[in-house]
Amino acid sequence: MTFEPLPFPSDAAGWAAFADERPGARIARVREIDGRLKSESSLTTVERLELWNDADIALSEALSEAYVLSEAHPDQAVRERAEAQVQMVESLSAARLLDRDLWNAFADASATALDDDQARLLAHLLRDFRRGGVELDDADRERARQLADRDTELSLAFSRNIRDGRREITVPADGLAGMPQDFLDSHPADEHGRVTLSTDYPDLMPVRDYARDRATRIALVSAYNDLAWPENDAILAELLDVRAERARLLGYPDWADYETETRMIGSGAAIPAFLSRLDDASRSAAQAEYPQLLERLRRDVPDAEVVTIADFWYLLGAIKREQYDVDAQLVRSYFPFERVVSGVLDVTGRLLDVQYVPVDAHAWHEDVQSFDVMRGDERLGRIHLDLHPREGKFSHAACFPLAPGVAGRVLPEAALLCNFSRGLLEHDEVVTFFHEFGHLVHDILGGRQRFARFSGVATEWDFVEAPSQLLEEWAWDAGVLASFSGDAQGEPIPADLVARMRTADAFGRALEVRRQLGHANVSYHLHVDRPADLQAETERLYAAASPVQPLPGLHSYAGFGHLTGYGACYYTYQWSLVIARDLLSGFAGGLMDAEAARRYRSEVLERGGSRDANDLVEAFLGRPSSFEAYREWLAGI
Repeated sequence: MTFEPLPFPSDAAGWAAFADERPGARIARVREIDGRLKSESSLTTVERLELWNDADIALSEALSEAYVLSEAHPDQAVRERAEAQVQMVESLSAARLLDRDLWNAFADASATALDDDQARLLAHLLRDFRRGGVELDDADRERARQLADRDTELSLAFSRNIRDGRREITVPADGLAGMPQDFLDSHPADEHGRVTLSTDYPDLMPVRDYARDRATRIALVSAYNDLAWPENDAILAELLDVRAERARLLGYPDWADYETETRMIGSGAAIPAFLSRLDDASRSAAQAEYPQLLERLRRDVPDAEVVTIADFWYLLGAIKREQYDVDAQLVRSYFPFERVVSGVLDVTGRLLDVQYVPVDAHAWHEDVQSFDVMRGDERLGRIHLDLHPREGKFSHAACFPLAPGVAGRVLPEAALLCNFSRGLLEHDEVVTFFHEFGHLVHDILGGRQRFARFSGVATEWDFVEAPSQLLEEWAWDAGVLASFSGDAQGEPIPADLVARMRTADAFGRALEVRRQLGHANVSYHLHVDRPADLQAETERLYAAASPVQPLPGLHSYAGFGHLTGYGACYYTYQWSLVIARDLLSGFAGGLMDAEAARRYRSEVLERGGSRDANDLVEAFLGRPSSFEAYREWLAGI
């Protein structure tokens, strides 16, 4: 293959032009293609599908590039220009699905003589037109267009406010008792004896894990749970209304039914049924775990009546240290950032039979490390790792596509945007790194499809987390961790410590599922019920989901970034985890078993979205997916 990766500008001025000119050129290409589809009646069905694929490539490139720049470029002006391009591309994509002349190019197209890939693309395309609203009358089609544009506009504003919503608090220096020494060294007290903490992950996560002072934990977690509030309050309320109106206009009872039509779960009503199943599976174990948390909290705070979310991780760490001999501060000493990066590259390279070759891609920030993904002499794709926080950058951890892999035409390219410390990483962060890298390699290895529509992670949305959740398991394997970990003396993490970590990890697992159940219920019920008081209903839903209680009076929904992309369907994370735990059974011979890895690559990752997710799972396991592996995992078996 001779196709090349994305050519980035080499200077600051070039990025501003890049943010405008590349999307603009691709939009012009789409308009040219659409003109041909509408005017050239002699085109065969195959020719029409190939033209549509050309437009898909152009739209995907324009949208992906603009999204990454809007979330990661250090120059605010570039971010703003890129965000405007996202709005434009999303608007064009929605308008195309309302264009009856375009629809007519496919509505009566003959499927005779189409191969499987072509027939799949045609079926998905006709479904997209219907879901876009092309069959509505003129007035309703115009309203559908307005609502789609407003959804994009509100979603971008919601995300922007989270990205720019970083908060700081100050606490007395003695409020940092229990924190690791390297954290204390990097957070000196001011002339008033106070220390500044931010809601960035390198501050938030260690404080919630280690700070013995409950007031410090509560203060920082409270600031984080009010991220982007009050700015996002009215934005979210309108977004929920817009989505409800869109759903009704398009013939669906609610937004959950609209979203789930294209997912494995199949219907909006199936979401609460699935969440009820999780409720039943985790309730008794969570009820057994919670009293241990409360008892441990009362050793520090004798009059404590309830464990809050600001206590949760600290208490888990204390119990695991005291009852399971797992000291998280000792564990983190084995995971310097640079070792973890090298280790993830080495482990996934051996597992997936690829090599990562560093390249100078002139990416958007000096922190970004870029690699060509190679197999022998063949370049499979390119990845970019942007792993540290900075002002104006996406504040969580996620994989962003940059270019859709199309066999022989477009090299798959993607980026990780994370917010890791430059020093020692918590083991949870190592797990997160493996998780997000799972998306990255799925996007690259699945990026050799014939049609852009099925490239990379373009599977059903409630399957897309499964490969990433599966890869988390490699972060819990003693042999894998020993291959790259190292303390100050270079000694790898001991196998007996990893064994204790695995045993200890089972404690609190049910309560963590209850926390995820809270997120899923908030995601679903805010979209379906659209409560008048978002704060009160969100707090009620979290309080009902878990004995670990939310901090009262806060507005976590304003910073819940998944409410835009995942909509009513945050259930996806547990749905995918059910599949991931089952996929793990395919590695019965060991996590680095070469034959299992080969089958997993060929049957799951490299297929992208070219087959239904159920077929991918069954091809790898030799049977349909089952709930039992998840149930056993939840029980600590």
